[in-house]
Amino acid sequence: MFKRKLIIAGILSAAALPGIVLAEDPPKAEAAKPALPSMDDLLNAWGISVTGYLDGSYTHANRQLVNGVLTGRSFDQQTSAFNLDQAAITIAKQPKEGFGGVVNVIAGQDAKLIHSNGLGAADNPVDLTQAYLQYATGPFTIIGGKFVTLASYEVIASPSNVNFSRSILFGQVPLTHTGVRGTWAVNDMVTLTLGLNNGWDQTVDQNKQKTIEAAVAVTPIKGLTITAIDYYGHEPATAGLVTTTPLPDNPSGKRNLFDLVASYSPIDPLTLGLEYMNESQDNFTDMGTGNLIKAKSQGVAGYVSYMFTEQWRLAFRAEYFKDNDGFRLGFDDTKYKEGTLTLAYLPTKSIELRAEARYDKASPPSTITGVWKNSDGTFSNSLTTVALQAIYKF
Repeated sequence: MFKRKLIIAGILSAAALPGIVLAEDPPKAEAAKPALPSMDDLLNAWGISVTGYLDGSYTHANRQLVNGVLTGRSFDQQTSAFNLDQAAITIAKQPKEGFGGVVNVIAGQDAKLIHSNGLGAADNPVDLTQAYLQYATGPFTIIGGKFVTLASYEVIASPSNVNFSRSILFGQVPLTHTGVRGTWAVNDMVTLTLGLNNGWDQTVDQNKQKTIEAAVAVTPIKGLTITAIDYYGHEPATAGLVTTTPLPDNPSGKRNLFDLVASYSPIDPLTLGLEYMNESQDNFTDMGTGNLIKAKSQGVAGYVSYMFTEQWRLAFRAEYFKDNDGFRLGFDDTKYKEGTLTLAYLPTKSIELRAEARYDKASPPSTITGVWKNSDGTFSNSLTTVALQAIYKF
């Protein structure tokens, strides 16, 4: 009996031995290969951001272009067309301390309208909108190169506006400058900016004089920012001239632009905006007498934007602009009013679809038959436009 039990125990031990060996010495798994870093990982490690957007639209106006221009409009100069307005990319490295830089390129129909003097032909669909070096230390930041203006409630980049069309006031301010700009964040409430540049939209300066820019931004309470901007320098005194071209034989004179911009968000879904602009230009040729005068213009624009849900936004803009001497829009002693309503749908964070309706009204003197041209060759003092816009951000 004992012998029988011993044999059974031996058999059971032999059967259990492989399991014990396996439990004690499992086969070693092959070491996993380290994953290669993605491009996003590399850019983040280097502190570089790459962003951009595509902006396309369909626009329709009930008036016609005159010499390729729809009076009062900055970018939407097509009366019935599908457009690639902007395809933009920005590469930036902007550390809080030390050196950095920004390069911003815009292509499309709008690019043809924002070229600086000396950087791009009028029909070039690609524009180097910004390219500057930056140095930051503590509350101070200084940049040098080509950069966008301080003026206006609205901006060149389409996604940063709540309307499709730009305001009349936007068309009266400089778009970019080439020079140097310093910013001092005094505290959480006050920021000061001072700069020196070639002038309005001039990569290559047309004269020896420079333009001074200065701004004071104040945030007295949460959600409210008020910025006062002033540009003072020597500029060409040519009617209707926004982006400049070499005009050595034309008169020039001192130009001063004062722009006051305020933005207030009393509650998260609601944003209110206000802009007041006052401009003067010396040595402008009076349209009636031919004498050299100081041309003046002024205007105000108000904005209301409300996010009903995370996907739906309604924006309204109303403005008034007076071109006292015809320096800006080419019609002497004329007042302009416009109202714009824009409905936006944001199905994702990357996509925004907009539908816009806008009505412009001009009040020129009786000697001017009208501002906008009809299809039959007559002129009218009203303009109605509609637009559909699609924006993709990346």
